Order: sequence, then C-alpha cells, then structure tokens
Amino acid sequence: MTDTALVLGGGGAVGLAWTVGILAGLAEAGLDLSGADVTIGTSAGSVIGARFTSGVSAEQMYREELDGAPEIDVTVTLRQTARFLWAALGSREPQRSAQRLGRAALAARTAPESAVHEAVAVLLAGVRDWPAADLRVTAVDARSGDLVTFDSTSDVTLAEAVAASCAVPVVWPPVLVAGRRWMDGGSRSTANVHLARGFRRVVAIAPIPKAIGPHPSATEQGAELAEDGALVAVLTPDRAARKAFGRNMLDQSRRAAAARAGRIQAASYADAVRKVWNH
Repeated sequence: MTDTALVLGGGGAVGLAWTVGILAGLAEAGLDLSGADVTIGTSAGSVIGARFTSGVSAEQMYREELDGAPEIDVTVTLRQTARFLWAALGSREPQRSAQRLGRAALAARTAPESAVHEAVAVLLAGVRDWPAADLRVTAVDARSGDLVTFDSTSDVTLAEAVAASCAVPVVWPPVLVAGRRWMDGGSRSTANVHLARGFRRVVAIAPIPKAIGPHPSATEQGAELAEDGALVAVLTPDRAARKAFGRNMLDQSRRAAAARAGRIQAASYADAVRKVWNH
C-alpha cells in the first residue's frame, strides 16, 4: 500500500466552506493534511484540493470565507431541481442512473459554458498550474456515465479539469474538455472515497455524504477500504453543521456560518483523524 490519501468531496459553496472549516480546525489541532501523498478532489473539493496542494493554507481559505470571498451567482430553479431528480432517480442501476443524468444535462437549457470557466477562475483565485503534489480531479463523462480522474499527466489544464468536475448537471452545461463532455465529478459519488483504494491511511471529508440515486455513500465506500486493511476516517456534517447549511448548498449567504460550523466540528473528529494520520 502507498501511504496517505486526502479525499475532498463536493458540496457547492456551502459544503466548500464547511470543508475549509474542517481543515482549518484540524490544522489548529496539530493535524495539517496538506502533505498527503495524494489529494483527490471532487467538484467543490477539486477547488479546495487545487488551492491546498498549491500552497494556500486552510487558515487562509477559512479567513476568506469569513471575510467574504468572491461570490458565484448560481440560481437553481424548481424546474431544474425536478429534472435533476427525475433523471438521477429514474434507474436503480448506477451506470444507467449516471447516463440518464448525463442526457438530461446535455439537453438542458443552462447558462453558457463560458460561465462555468469564469466561475472556476474566480474560485481558484489565481491558482493556474497543476501543483507538484499529486492532485487528482474527478469528472463524469456526460455520455457514457463513466467516472475519470484528471491529473498533471493528463492533456488538460488544471482550470479545465476543475471546470469539468464542477459542472453541476442541469444547472451548468457539461464542459467540453479533451474532445468529450464532462459533468460534475460528484454525479455518481459525492466524494469518490473508493478512488483512495491502495492507500494505507485515508481521510475523507464529505459535506454531502451521498449522491442522489442508486450510489454508495462516502461512509460505505470508506468501510470497503477499511475491509481491505486501510485506516479510514470519513468526516460528514453533524446536526449543527446541517442546520448551518440550510437547504440550498449554493446559498452564498450561508458560507461563513458553514465555515464556522466546520471549524467547531473538527474538534470532535481530531482524535479519529489523528489515529489514522499519525499511525
């Protein structure tokens, strides 16, 4: 087995803020996870992963959430929500569910693709190049439903990979990268914890524990890794954090509260993470 893996799941603007709070709280407890042998980022987690592995500290990202980091204006209508649910829940088979969601995403009338790239540029806040550290960014092929990972050896830029990972189906259009259309990396699994298979110590932070549809949860995927002999800690929001989130994970006004909730909750996870990371 290789050694440490940090898995950062998706969760919109609110989940991103909570994850940053968790990382900052863990760092305050003496658990700096920035030196992981691999960082796997999905959707919002790919944004954090790109910045974290590029040298932006958890504390800096946390302060940005409190001080009012640039906002991304994304509005989700009831029609979009209904279409998403209809597609994701229309099959009990994971591959078919992802394919249905991809077809819905390809057919939906959304903001232009340029809006995705513009939003990602704002979120990356000046980070442009693949880091020297091993960063893997997930995305789902909108036509086949297959999950892939991009990294520094892929023939795509970091911004393209993150845009593909963040392209929420039906809300944003699938992004054209390397000749294929990609949608949100969390379309099948919100955190893709299973991609850390083969690593001895795994910490996964999943603001949304489970994708909508017939897909395994982050906790279930973590349990499978543990059965294979890995030491695993899967961090999910507690009741206080979920209350801070509200019902809309894209609600910019909830970001500071979510970040604070994450930092507070980190204390309850510190011992579990320490047992994994410092083993």
